[in-house]
Amino acid sequence: MDLKSGYPYWAIKNGLMHAFPQLDSNLSCDVVVMGAGITGALIADELASHGHDVVVIDQRDVCWGSTSASTALLQYEIDTHATELAKSYGEASALLAYQSSLKAIARVAVLAQQIGDVDFAHCESLYYASKTKDTPSLADEFSWRKNHGFPVHWLSRQALKEEYQLTAPAAILSTVAARVDPYRLASKLLHRMRQQGTAVFDRTEVKTITATKSSVQLTTDQGMLIKAKHLVIASGYEAQCWLKQKVAQNRSSFAYITDPVDPAQLGWLATTLVWESSRPYIYLRSTGDGRLLVGGEDDDCDIPARRDKLVDRKAATLQRKVALLFPQLQAKPAFAWAGKFAETKDGLPLFGQHSQYGPRVVFALAYGGNGITYSMLGAGLLRAQIERRSHPLTELFSFARLGYG
Repeated sequence: MDLKSGYPYWAIKNGLMHAFPQLDSNLSCDVVVMGAGITGALIADELASHGHDVVVIDQRDVCWGSTSASTALLQYEIDTHATELAKSYGEASALLAYQSSLKAIARVAVLAQQIGDVDFAHCESLYYASKTKDTPSLADEFSWRKNHGFPVHWLSRQALKEEYQLTAPAAILSTVAARVDPYRLASKLLHRMRQQGTAVFDRTEVKTITATKSSVQLTTDQGMLIKAKHLVIASGYEAQCWLKQKVAQNRSSFAYITDPVDPAQLGWLATTLVWESSRPYIYLRSTGDGRLLVGGEDDDCDIPARRDKLVDRKAATLQRKVALLFPQLQAKPAFAWAGKFAETKDGLPLFGQHSQYGPRVVFALAYGGNGITYSMLGAGLLRAQIERRSHPLTELFSFARLGYG
């Protein structure tokens, strides 16, 4: 599957960080994690660090799929407002989703510190109303979060102009957010796991999955057999290929990154993520070396050839939008790219069993704008399921909530 177009910055910046072998013999283990991007890496690390014998496989070079095109905004703020989630699933479930995502950022921070040198930094998140008509829903969302103890502040039009030089009707400022180099984090994490005894194989494509009540067997493109007690399918947007049901809407998303920006120009953007209430939304965040990453312009077309042709045009559109928001800022694209993107109906991920395969196979579909924080949550959730323990997020993140599986 063609997952990306153009020149994803992380792959260019980091290159192929670590080489992993191709599977060339049969093997058995406790858990196979299929997918060696950021989602697979976080889940495999969670399982391996708690005593499970884990094997990680990927059909590409490690991290060379969607992880290399990720823009890696780490937010507890879900694309769907908490107030909307509360209407769909109840107050308690909305609160659980948001509080869990808040805690996930802290967990990523701890892991990033352990791994080291992954361009992790704590940030604030500025969520502004794109239009005056969006202000009431933003105000309701602010009140909900404030009442439940979330770290938020309300910014008026005047405050935005004076403090941020941003012309917008209003905004919610969240003091907890972060950024990271997702490619570097995943690659270094997988390298550490291999050094600690976890088997990691790339360029190993799975052709068949056979699940029984007691085990799972995989065959690869080279005819190798892997037998495991459990399988975690963490192959990102390609994971839907293993389901008969369509469980998410595929889209194309676009991004670009600048050369390093003068710190005086970058100003508060060096420590603050920015995004808006319109859907799809434009978003901005910095990197450790002072670049500005800009993303958005999502569309419903999932045709790779068309996506390839649109990269430069979409980057130019994003640049014009940035110029309107921040006239003083020089933000020309240095590298531009696009990638396959998927969203569920409610903005929440899908983790767990599907009736198509039974209890030995679990999926990790961290779809939506919170992929890395969702993956961090999914790591603990799936470990609990594999260990036959309860977990508070099992029902809310299950296929069943949307009528699947």
